[in-house]
Amino acid sequence: MKVLISDNFSREGLQLFEQADGITLVYLPGIPDRELKEAIADADALVVRGGTHVNEELLAAAKQLRVVGRAGIGVENMDMEALNRKGVVVMNTPFGSTTTTAEHTIAMLMALARQIPAAHASIKEGLWEKDRFLGVEIAGKTLGVIGCGKIGRLVIERALALKMKVLVYDPYLVPEVVRHLGGRQVEFSDLLSQADFITLHVPLNAETENLFDEENLARLKPGCRIVNCATGGLIDEAALAKAIKSGAVAGAAIDVFAKEPPPADNPLLALEQMVFTPHLRASTLDAQVNVTVQVAHQIIDFLQQGIVVNALNVPAVNADLLETIRPFVNLAEKLGAFLVQTGPLALQKLTVEYAGVSIDQPTAPITMAVLKGLLTPMVGSMVNYVNAPHLARERGLHVVETKSSESEGYSNLIRLTLTGADGECSVSGALFGSSGRIIRINEMSVEANPEGHILVLYNDDRPGVVGHIGQLLGEAGVNIAQMNLSRGSDRALSLINVDSQIPEAVLSRIRDHESILSATQVFL
Repeated sequence: MKVLISDNFSREGLQLFEQADGITLVYLPGIPDRELKEAIADADALVVRGGTHVNEELLAAAKQLRVVGRAGIGVENMDMEALNRKGVVVMNTPFGSTTTTAEHTIAMLMALARQIPAAHASIKEGLWEKDRFLGVEIAGKTLGVIGCGKIGRLVIERALALKMKVLVYDPYLVPEVVRHLGGRQVEFSDLLSQADFITLHVPLNAETENLFDEENLARLKPGCRIVNCATGGLIDEAALAKAIKSGAVAGAAIDVFAKEPPPADNPLLALEQMVFTPHLRASTLDAQVNVTVQVAHQIIDFLQQGIVVNALNVPAVNADLLETIRPFVNLAEKLGAFLVQTGPLALQKLTVEYAGVSIDQPTAPITMAVLKGLLTPMVGSMVNYVNAPHLARERGLHVVETKSSESEGYSNLIRLTLTGADGECSVSGALFGSSGRIIRINEMSVEANPEGHILVLYNDDRPGVVGHIGQLLGEAGVNIAQMNLSRGSDRALSLINVDSQIPEAVLSRIRDHESILSATQVFL
Protein backbone atom coordinates (compact mmCIF):
# COMPACT_ATOMS: atom_id res chain seq x y z
CA MET A 1 0.00 0.00 0.00
CA LYS A 2 1.39 3.36 -1.04
CA VAL A 3 1.61 6.27 1.39
CA LEU A 4 2.41 9.62 -0.22
CA ILE A 5 3.69 12.47 1.98
CA SER A 6 3.70 15.82 0.18
CA ASP A 7 4.81 18.21 2.97
CA ASN A 8 7.76 18.33 5.38
CA PHE A 9 7.71 15.51 7.91
CA SER A 10 9.80 14.58 10.93
CA ARG A 11 12.40 11.81 10.74
CA GLU A 12 10.61 10.01 13.58
CA GLY A 13 7.34 9.92 11.62
CA LEU A 14 9.03 8.79 8.41
CA GLN A 15 10.72 5.91 10.22
CA LEU A 16 7.36 4.56 11.37
CA PHE A 17 6.17 4.31 7.75
CA GLU A 18 9.48 2.82 6.59
CA GLN A 19 9.29 0.09 9.22
CA ALA A 20 5.60 -0.77 8.70
CA ASP A 21 4.79 -4.07 6.98
CA GLY A 22 3.05 -3.89 3.62
CA ILE A 23 3.53 -0.12 3.22
CA THR A 24 5.63 1.71 0.63
CA LEU A 25 6.54 5.28 1.54
CA VAL A 26 6.90 8.00 -1.11
CA TYR A 27 8.22 11.19 0.49
CA LEU A 28 8.01 14.22 -1.82
CA PRO A 29 7.89 17.39 0.31
CA GLY A 30 7.03 20.50 -1.67
CA ILE A 31 6.18 18.57 -4.85
CA PRO A 32 4.59 20.84 -7.55
CA ASP A 33 0.85 20.44 -8.19
CA ARG A 34 1.27 18.87 -11.64
CA GLU A 35 3.67 16.21 -10.38
CA LEU A 36 1.53 15.64 -7.28
CA LYS A 37 -1.43 14.67 -9.49
CA GLU A 38 0.73 12.02 -11.12
CA ALA A 39 2.15 10.74 -7.84
CA ILE A 40 -1.25 10.44 -6.14
CA ALA A 41 -2.80 8.31 -8.90
CA ASP A 42 -1.96 4.99 -7.19
CA ALA A 43 -1.69 6.21 -3.58
CA ASP A 44 -3.78 4.55 -0.87
CA ALA A 45 -3.03 7.31 1.64
CA LEU A 46 -1.99 10.96 1.45
CA VAL A 47 -0.34 12.67 4.42
CA VAL A 48 -0.13 16.47 4.45
CA ARG A 49 0.50 19.46 6.66
CA GLY A 50 -0.63 22.95 5.67
CA GLY A 51 1.24 23.25 2.39
CA THR A 52 -0.76 20.84 0.21
CA HIS A 53 -4.20 21.85 -1.01
CA VAL A 54 -6.41 18.77 -1.20
CA ASN A 55 -9.04 19.97 -3.65
CA GLU A 56 -11.47 18.37 -6.10
CA GLU A 57 -8.99 18.58 -8.96
CA LEU A 58 -6.34 16.67 -7.01
CA LEU A 59 -8.88 14.10 -5.81
CA ALA A 60 -9.98 13.46 -9.40
CA ALA A 61 -6.45 12.18 -10.07
CA ALA A 62 -6.47 9.94 -6.97
CA LYS A 63 -7.82 6.64 -8.29
CA GLN A 64 -7.52 4.53 -5.13
CA LEU A 65 -7.14 7.03 -2.29
CA ARG A 66 -8.78 5.83 0.92
CA VAL A 67 -7.47 8.13 3.64
CA VAL A 68 -5.93 11.57 4.10
CA GLY A 69 -3.98 12.36 7.27
CA ARG A 70 -3.38 15.93 8.43
CA ALA A 71 -0.42 16.38 10.79
CA GLY A 72 -2.05 19.14 12.81
CA ILE A 73 -5.50 20.44 13.74
CA GLY A 74 -6.67 22.67 10.92
CA VAL A 75 -8.22 21.39 7.70
CA GLU A 76 -8.52 24.75 5.95
CA ASN A 77 -6.39 23.35 3.11
CA MET A 78 -8.85 20.53 2.42
CA ASP A 79 -12.10 20.46 0.45
CA MET A 80 -14.10 18.40 2.94
CA GLU A 81 -17.18 18.22 0.72
CA ALA A 82 -15.15 16.76 -2.14
CA LEU A 83 -13.45 14.30 0.22
CA ASN A 84 -16.82 13.21 1.59
CA ARG A 85 -18.24 12.72 -1.90
CA LYS A 86 -15.28 10.51 -2.78
CA GLY A 87 -15.66 8.56 0.47
CA VAL A 88 -12.15 9.35 1.69
CA VAL A 89 -11.55 9.21 5.44
CA VAL A 90 -9.95 12.39 6.82
CA MET A 91 -7.95 12.23 10.06
CA ASN A 92 -6.18 14.97 12.00
CA THR A 93 -4.14 15.19 15.19
CA PRO A 94 -6.22 17.43 17.46
CA PHE A 95 -4.15 17.38 20.64
CA GLY A 96 -0.57 17.24 19.33
CA SER A 97 0.01 20.97 19.75
CA THR A 98 -2.32 22.12 22.55
CA THR A 99 0.49 22.60 25.08
CA THR A 100 2.60 24.40 22.49
CA THR A 101 -0.24 26.79 21.66
CA ALA A 102 -0.95 27.53 25.33
CA GLU A 103 2.73 28.22 25.99
CA HIS A 104 2.92 30.50 22.95
CA THR A 105 -0.07 32.44 24.30
CA ILE A 106 1.68 33.02 27.63
CA ALA A 107 4.91 33.96 25.84
CA MET A 108 3.05 36.52 23.73
CA LEU A 109 1.31 37.91 26.80
CA MET A 110 4.60 38.44 28.64
CA ALA A 111 6.35 39.87 25.58
CA LEU A 112 3.46 42.32 25.21
CA ALA A 113 3.48 43.30 28.89
CA ARG A 114 7.23 44.05 28.90
CA GLN A 115 7.63 45.27 25.28
CA ILE A 116 10.40 42.74 24.75
CA PRO A 117 10.47 42.70 20.91
CA ALA A 118 10.71 46.51 20.65
CA ALA A 119 13.41 46.65 23.35
CA HIS A 120 15.37 43.93 21.56
CA ALA A 121 15.15 45.81 18.26
CA SER A 122 16.28 49.02 19.96
CA ILE A 123 19.45 47.42 21.29
CA LYS A 124 20.15 45.88 17.86
CA GLU A 125 20.09 49.45 16.52
CA GLY A 126 22.78 50.47 19.02
CA LEU A 127 20.44 52.26 21.45
CA TRP A 128 19.99 51.90 25.21
CA GLU A 129 16.47 53.24 25.96
CA LYS A 130 15.68 52.12 29.49
CA ASP A 131 13.08 54.82 30.05
CA ARG A 132 11.26 54.19 26.78
CA PHE A 133 10.20 50.60 27.47
CA LEU A 134 8.19 50.83 30.65
CA GLY A 135 6.23 47.59 31.03
CA VAL A 136 3.55 46.33 33.38
CA GLU A 137 3.50 43.40 35.80
CA ILE A 138 1.13 40.54 35.16
CA ALA A 139 0.97 39.25 38.75
CA GLY A 140 -2.24 40.47 40.32
CA LYS A 141 -3.68 41.52 36.96
CA THR A 142 -6.94 40.13 35.57
CA LEU A 143 -6.79 37.87 32.52
CA GLY A 144 -9.98 37.45 30.51
CA VAL A 145 -10.14 34.09 28.72
CA ILE A 146 -12.70 33.87 25.91
CA GLY A 147 -13.34 30.20 25.13
CA CYS A 148 -12.55 27.52 27.67
CA GLY A 149 -11.65 24.47 25.59
CA LYS A 150 -8.49 22.40 25.84
CA ILE A 151 -6.11 25.26 25.07
CA GLY A 152 -8.04 27.83 27.09
CA ARG A 153 -7.83 25.57 30.13
CA LEU A 154 -4.07 25.16 29.80
CA VAL A 155 -3.73 28.94 29.58
CA ILE A 156 -5.82 29.35 32.73
CA GLU A 157 -3.62 26.86 34.57
CA ARG A 158 -0.46 28.76 33.61
CA ALA A 159 -1.97 32.18 34.32
CA LEU A 160 -2.96 31.12 37.83
CA ALA A 161 0.58 29.90 38.43
CA LEU A 162 1.73 33.41 37.47
CA LYS A 163 -0.60 34.82 40.16
CA MET A 164 -3.11 36.30 37.73
CA LYS A 165 -6.83 36.51 38.40
CA VAL A 166 -8.87 34.76 35.70
CA LEU A 167 -12.27 35.66 34.25
CA VAL A 168 -13.85 33.31 31.72
CA TYR A 169 -16.50 33.86 29.09
CA ASP A 170 -17.79 30.63 27.62
CA PRO A 171 -21.59 30.63 27.44
CA TYR A 172 -21.74 26.86 26.90
CA LEU A 173 -20.12 26.06 30.25
CA VAL A 174 -21.81 26.04 33.63
CA PRO A 175 -20.09 28.21 36.28
CA GLU A 176 -19.19 25.15 38.40
CA VAL A 177 -16.84 23.86 35.68
CA VAL A 178 -15.08 27.22 35.46
CA ARG A 179 -14.76 27.45 39.26
CA HIS A 180 -13.17 24.02 39.30
CA LEU A 181 -10.54 25.33 36.86
CA GLY A 182 -9.78 28.25 39.16
CA GLY A 183 -11.52 30.99 37.17
CA ARG A 184 -14.76 32.91 37.45
CA GLN A 185 -17.48 32.73 34.79
CA VAL A 186 -18.76 36.17 33.75
CA GLU A 187 -20.83 37.75 31.03
CA PHE A 188 -19.05 38.98 27.93
CA SER A 189 -19.64 42.63 28.77
CA ASP A 190 -18.23 42.16 32.29
CA LEU A 191 -15.09 40.50 30.95
CA LEU A 192 -14.53 43.39 28.54
CA SER A 193 -14.86 46.01 31.24
CA GLN A 194 -12.79 44.24 33.92
CA ALA A 195 -9.91 42.42 32.19
CA ASP A 196 -6.39 43.90 32.00
CA PHE A 197 -5.42 41.27 29.43
CA ILE A 198 -7.69 39.28 27.12
CA THR A 199 -6.81 36.09 25.26
CA LEU A 200 -8.98 34.44 22.59
CA HIS A 201 -9.51 30.68 22.27
CA VAL A 202 -12.63 30.25 20.10
CA PRO A 203 -13.15 28.98 16.54
CA LEU A 204 -14.07 31.31 13.70
CA ASN A 205 -17.76 31.08 12.88
CA ALA A 206 -20.74 33.36 12.29
CA GLU A 207 -20.98 34.06 16.03
CA THR A 208 -17.30 34.94 16.56
CA GLU A 209 -16.31 36.63 13.28
CA ASN A 210 -15.09 40.16 14.11
CA LEU A 211 -16.01 39.52 17.73
CA PHE A 212 -13.72 42.40 18.62
CA ASP A 213 -15.22 45.03 16.36
CA GLU A 214 -15.24 48.79 16.92
CA GLU A 215 -18.21 48.57 19.30
CA ASN A 216 -16.74 45.87 21.57
CA LEU A 217 -13.25 47.40 21.51
CA ALA A 218 -14.81 50.61 22.85
CA ARG A 219 -16.20 48.63 25.81
CA LEU A 220 -12.78 47.42 26.97
CA LYS A 221 -11.20 48.49 30.23
CA PRO A 222 -8.87 51.42 29.39
CA GLY A 223 -5.34 50.17 28.82
CA CYS A 224 -6.39 46.56 28.13
CA ARG A 225 -4.05 44.36 26.09
CA ILE A 226 -5.26 41.63 23.70
CA VAL A 227 -3.61 38.33 22.70
CA ASN A 228 -4.84 36.23 19.76
CA CYS A 229 -3.16 32.90 19.03
CA ALA A 230 -6.45 31.21 18.04
CA THR A 231 -7.51 32.07 14.51
CA GLY A 232 -7.64 35.07 12.22
CA GLY A 233 -10.90 36.91 11.68
CA LEU A 234 -11.87 37.20 15.35
CA ILE A 235 -10.64 40.80 15.47
CA ASP A 236 -11.50 43.69 13.17
CA GLU A 237 -7.88 44.63 12.51
CA ALA A 238 -8.63 48.15 11.27
CA ALA A 239 -10.78 48.83 14.34
CA LEU A 240 -8.04 47.49 16.62
CA ALA A 241 -5.45 49.77 15.02
CA LYS A 242 -7.77 52.73 15.57
CA ALA A 243 -8.30 51.79 19.22
CA ILE A 244 -4.55 51.49 19.85
CA LYS A 245 -3.81 54.83 18.17
CA SER A 246 -6.41 56.51 20.38
CA GLY A 247 -4.87 54.99 23.51
CA ALA A 248 -8.02 53.07 24.43
CA VAL A 249 -6.18 49.77 23.95
CA ALA A 250 -2.57 49.60 25.20
CA GLY A 251 -1.43 47.01 22.68
CA ALA A 252 -1.97 43.56 21.21
CA ALA A 253 -0.01 40.40 20.46
CA ILE A 254 -1.12 38.71 17.25
CA ASP A 255 -0.06 35.32 15.89
CA VAL A 256 -2.89 34.92 13.38
CA PHE A 257 -4.39 37.32 10.84
CA ALA A 258 -7.57 37.44 8.79
CA LYS A 259 -5.34 37.24 5.70
CA GLU A 260 -1.97 35.51 5.93
CA PRO A 261 0.57 36.78 5.38
CA PRO A 262 -0.90 40.20 6.19
CA PRO A 263 -0.73 42.76 3.36
CA ALA A 264 1.83 45.55 3.70
CA ASP A 265 -0.93 48.12 4.22
CA ASN A 266 -2.40 46.34 7.26
CA PRO A 267 -2.60 49.24 9.77
CA LEU A 268 -1.47 47.09 12.68
CA LEU A 269 1.98 46.57 11.18
CA ALA A 270 2.92 50.23 11.63
CA LEU A 271 2.20 50.31 15.38
CA GLU A 272 4.99 49.91 17.91
CA GLN A 273 2.49 48.73 20.56
CA MET A 274 2.08 45.45 18.65
CA VAL A 275 3.86 42.10 19.01
CA PHE A 276 3.69 39.76 16.01
CA THR A 277 4.61 36.18 15.20
CA PRO A 278 3.92 34.42 11.86
CA HIS A 279 1.38 31.77 12.91
CA LEU A 280 3.87 30.08 15.24
CA ARG A 281 1.40 28.74 17.81
CA ALA A 282 2.24 25.10 17.04
CA SER A 283 5.78 25.67 15.84
CA THR A 284 8.04 23.89 18.29
CA LEU A 285 10.28 20.93 17.62
CA ASP A 286 8.30 18.91 20.15
CA ALA A 287 4.91 19.65 18.56
CA GLN A 288 6.17 19.03 15.03
CA VAL A 289 7.42 15.60 16.04
CA ASN A 290 4.30 14.84 18.10
CA VAL A 291 1.82 15.49 15.28
CA THR A 292 3.82 13.62 12.63
CA VAL A 293 4.31 10.57 14.85
CA GLN A 294 0.64 10.63 15.84
CA VAL A 295 -0.66 10.83 12.27
CA ALA A 296 1.79 8.12 11.16
CA HIS A 297 0.39 5.72 13.76
CA GLN A 298 -3.17 6.57 12.69
CA ILE A 299 -2.52 6.00 8.97
CA ILE A 300 -0.67 2.73 9.59
CA ASP A 301 -3.45 1.43 11.85
CA PHE A 302 -6.04 2.34 9.22
CA LEU A 303 -4.22 0.67 6.32
CA GLN A 304 -3.19 -2.45 8.21
CA GLN A 305 -6.18 -3.04 10.48
CA GLY A 306 -8.99 -0.77 9.30
CA ILE A 307 -8.91 1.16 12.58
CA VAL A 308 -10.23 4.72 12.36
CA VAL A 309 -8.81 7.21 14.89
CA ASN A 310 -9.41 10.99 15.10
CA ALA A 311 -11.49 10.99 11.93
CA LEU A 312 -13.25 14.22 11.00
CA ASN A 313 -15.83 12.75 8.64
CA VAL A 314 -16.57 9.18 9.80
CA PRO A 315 -16.97 7.41 13.16
CA ALA A 316 -14.63 4.63 14.18
CA VAL A 317 -16.46 1.62 12.70
CA ASN A 318 -15.64 -0.90 10.01
CA ALA A 319 -16.30 -0.03 6.37
CA ASP A 320 -19.35 -2.31 5.91
CA LEU A 321 -21.17 -0.93 8.95
CA LEU A 322 -20.23 2.61 7.98
CA GLU A 323 -22.13 2.36 4.70
CA THR A 324 -25.24 1.22 6.59
CA ILE A 325 -25.23 3.87 9.27
CA ARG A 326 -23.75 6.78 7.29
CA PRO A 327 -27.19 8.42 6.62
CA PHE A 328 -27.96 8.26 10.36
CA VAL A 329 -24.52 9.67 11.18
CA ASN A 330 -24.94 12.58 8.76
CA LEU A 331 -28.40 13.43 10.12
CA ALA A 332 -27.29 13.13 13.75
CA GLU A 333 -24.38 15.52 13.26
CA LYS A 334 -26.64 18.11 11.60
CA LEU A 335 -29.21 17.83 14.41
CA GLY A 336 -26.50 18.39 17.03
CA ALA A 337 -25.16 21.45 15.20
CA PHE A 338 -28.68 22.86 14.78
CA LEU A 339 -29.58 22.39 18.43
CA VAL A 340 -26.50 24.08 19.87
CA GLN A 341 -27.04 27.13 17.66
CA THR A 342 -30.70 27.51 18.67
CA GLY A 343 -30.91 25.97 22.14
CA PRO A 344 -29.97 26.92 25.69
CA LEU A 345 -26.58 28.03 26.99
CA ALA A 346 -24.52 26.80 29.97
CA LEU A 347 -25.06 23.22 28.82
CA GLN A 348 -25.82 20.59 31.44
CA LYS A 349 -27.52 17.54 29.88
CA LEU A 350 -28.08 16.05 26.43
CA THR A 351 -30.63 13.29 25.88
CA VAL A 352 -30.39 11.34 22.60
CA GLU A 353 -33.47 9.23 21.87
CA TYR A 354 -33.68 6.66 19.06
CA ALA A 355 -36.93 5.20 17.74
CA GLY A 356 -38.09 3.05 14.83
CA VAL A 357 -35.50 1.51 12.50
CA SER A 358 -32.70 3.53 14.12
CA ILE A 359 -33.05 1.27 17.20
CA ASP A 360 -31.69 -1.61 15.13
CA GLN A 361 -28.44 0.25 14.33
CA PRO A 362 -25.38 0.52 16.61
CA THR A 363 -26.17 3.83 18.30
CA ALA A 364 -22.79 4.62 19.90
CA PRO A 365 -21.22 6.01 16.69
CA ILE A 366 -24.43 7.93 15.92
CA THR A 367 -24.34 9.54 19.37
CA MET A 368 -20.70 10.44 18.73
CA ALA A 369 -21.86 12.22 15.58
CA VAL A 370 -24.46 14.14 17.59
CA LEU A 371 -21.73 15.30 19.98
CA LYS A 372 -19.40 16.25 17.14
CA GLY A 373 -22.12 18.43 15.62
CA LEU A 374 -22.98 19.91 19.00
CA LEU A 375 -19.42 20.73 20.03
CA THR A 376 -17.90 21.94 16.75
CA PRO A 377 -19.53 25.40 16.82
CA MET A 378 -18.13 25.81 20.35
CA VAL A 379 -14.68 24.24 20.09
CA GLY A 380 -13.82 24.25 16.37
CA SER A 381 -11.91 21.78 14.23
CA MET A 382 -10.37 20.09 17.28
CA VAL A 383 -13.56 18.01 17.57
CA ASN A 384 -13.84 14.68 15.79
CA TYR A 385 -15.96 11.54 16.15
CA VAL A 386 -13.54 9.89 18.55
CA ASN A 387 -12.77 12.70 20.99
CA ALA A 388 -16.27 14.24 21.07
CA PRO A 389 -17.48 12.16 24.09
CA HIS A 390 -14.30 13.06 25.99
CA LEU A 391 -14.70 16.76 25.23
CA ALA A 392 -18.36 16.60 26.30
CA ARG A 393 -17.39 15.07 29.66
CA GLU A 394 -14.59 17.62 30.05
CA ARG A 395 -17.13 20.43 29.63
CA GLY A 396 -19.48 18.93 32.23
CA LEU A 397 -22.15 17.82 29.73
CA HIS A 398 -24.08 14.74 30.91
CA VAL A 399 -25.12 12.56 27.94
CA VAL A 400 -28.04 10.12 28.18
CA GLU A 401 -28.95 7.71 25.38
CA THR A 402 -32.40 6.08 25.26
CA LYS A 403 -34.45 3.93 22.89
CA SER A 404 -38.19 4.15 22.39
CA SER A 405 -40.90 2.43 20.39
CA GLU A 406 -42.69 5.78 19.89
CA SER A 407 -41.47 7.08 16.51
CA GLU A 408 -44.30 9.58 15.87
CA GLY A 409 -45.38 7.72 12.72
CA TYR A 410 -41.93 7.79 11.08
CA SER A 411 -40.00 4.65 10.19
CA ASN A 412 -36.99 6.06 12.04
CA LEU A 413 -36.48 8.95 14.42
CA ILE A 414 -33.66 10.69 16.30
CA ARG A 415 -34.72 13.17 18.99
CA LEU A 416 -32.25 15.41 20.85
CA THR A 417 -33.13 17.29 24.02
CA LEU A 418 -30.61 19.79 25.36
CA THR A 419 -30.89 21.18 28.87
CA GLY A 420 -28.99 24.26 29.99
CA ALA A 421 -29.03 26.67 32.88
CA ASP A 422 -31.52 28.87 31.02
CA GLY A 423 -33.95 26.26 29.74
CA GLU A 424 -34.51 23.27 27.48
CA CYS A 425 -34.85 22.75 23.73
CA SER A 426 -35.42 19.72 21.52
CA VAL A 427 -35.12 18.86 17.84
CA SER A 428 -36.17 15.69 16.03
CA GLY A 429 -35.03 14.35 12.69
CA ALA A 430 -35.89 11.45 10.41
CA LEU A 431 -34.58 9.84 7.24
CA PHE A 432 -36.56 9.87 4.01
CA GLY A 433 -34.60 7.30 2.04
CA SER A 434 -31.02 8.44 2.60
CA SER A 435 -31.92 12.13 3.05
CA GLY A 436 -32.36 13.60 6.50
CA ARG A 437 -35.00 16.12 7.52
CA ILE A 438 -35.74 18.16 10.63
CA ILE A 439 -39.29 17.13 11.53
CA ARG A 440 -39.94 18.77 14.90
CA ILE A 441 -38.57 21.63 16.99
CA ASN A 442 -39.84 21.51 20.55
CA GLU A 443 -43.61 21.03 20.18
CA MET A 444 -43.89 22.30 16.60
CA SER A 445 -43.84 20.04 13.51
CA VAL A 446 -41.83 21.07 10.44
CA GLU A 447 -40.11 19.39 7.51
CA ALA A 448 -36.89 21.24 6.77
CA ASN A 449 -33.69 20.42 4.93
CA PRO A 450 -30.76 20.62 7.41
CA GLU A 451 -28.25 22.16 4.99
CA GLY A 452 -26.50 25.51 4.58
CA HIS A 453 -27.76 28.80 6.00
CA ILE A 454 -31.10 28.65 7.82
CA LEU A 455 -33.06 31.49 9.41
CA VAL A 456 -35.08 30.24 12.40
CA LEU A 457 -37.96 32.57 13.25
CA TYR A 458 -40.53 32.56 16.05
CA ASN A 459 -43.26 35.14 15.69
CA ASP A 460 -46.76 36.05 16.79
CA ASP A 461 -49.17 34.29 14.45
CA ARG A 462 -50.40 37.34 12.56
CA PRO A 463 -50.85 38.12 8.84
CA GLY A 464 -48.08 39.91 6.97
CA VAL A 465 -45.05 38.68 8.91
CA VAL A 466 -43.80 36.24 6.26
CA GLY A 467 -44.22 38.85 3.53
CA HIS A 468 -42.26 41.39 5.57
CA ILE A 469 -39.38 38.94 6.07
CA GLY A 470 -39.34 38.08 2.36
CA GLN A 471 -39.20 41.75 1.47
CA LEU A 472 -36.26 42.44 3.83
CA LEU A 473 -34.30 39.47 2.50
CA GLY A 474 -35.04 40.42 -1.08
CA GLU A 475 -33.87 44.00 -0.53
CA ALA A 476 -30.61 42.61 0.92
CA GLY A 477 -30.06 40.32 -2.07
CA VAL A 478 -30.49 37.16 0.03
CA ASN A 479 -32.27 34.49 -2.02
CA ILE A 480 -34.76 32.15 -0.32
CA ALA A 481 -34.25 28.50 -1.32
CA GLN A 482 -36.95 26.90 0.84
CA MET A 483 -39.44 28.00 3.46
CA ASN A 484 -41.10 25.74 6.05
CA LEU A 485 -43.85 27.04 8.32
CA SER A 486 -45.51 25.67 11.45
CA ARG A 487 -48.20 27.08 13.72
CA GLY A 488 -48.77 26.58 17.43
CA SER A 489 -51.51 27.86 19.68
CA ASP A 490 -50.38 31.48 19.66
CA ARG A 491 -47.15 31.64 17.70
CA ALA A 492 -45.62 30.48 14.44
CA LEU A 493 -42.27 28.96 13.53
CA SER A 494 -40.48 29.45 10.22
CA LEU A 495 -37.35 27.70 8.97
CA ILE A 496 -36.09 29.59 5.93
CA ASN A 497 -33.21 28.09 3.91
CA VAL A 498 -31.28 30.89 2.17
CA ASP A 499 -28.46 30.81 -0.36
CA SER A 500 -26.02 32.99 1.60
CA GLN A 501 -25.31 34.35 5.05
CA ILE A 502 -27.73 37.05 6.19
CA PRO A 503 -25.91 40.28 7.16
CA GLU A 504 -26.20 41.22 10.83
CA ALA A 505 -27.81 44.54 9.94
CA VAL A 506 -30.60 42.68 8.13
CA LEU A 507 -31.10 40.36 11.11
CA SER A 508 -31.42 43.41 13.34
CA ARG A 509 -34.16 44.82 11.09
CA ILE A 510 -35.96 41.47 11.19
CA ARG A 511 -35.82 41.39 14.99
CA ASP A 512 -37.11 44.95 15.20
CA HIS A 513 -40.50 43.91 13.79
CA GLU A 514 -43.11 43.98 16.55
CA SER A 515 -44.35 40.45 15.77
CA ILE A 516 -40.93 38.76 15.74
CA LEU A 517 -40.20 36.95 19.01
CA SER A 518 -36.73 35.69 17.98
CA ALA A 519 -34.59 35.37 14.85
CA THR A 520 -31.55 33.09 14.83
CA GLN A 521 -29.24 32.34 11.94
CA VAL A 522 -27.91 28.76 11.77
CA PHE A 523 -25.24 27.31 9.52
CA LEU A 524 -25.08 23.56 8.87
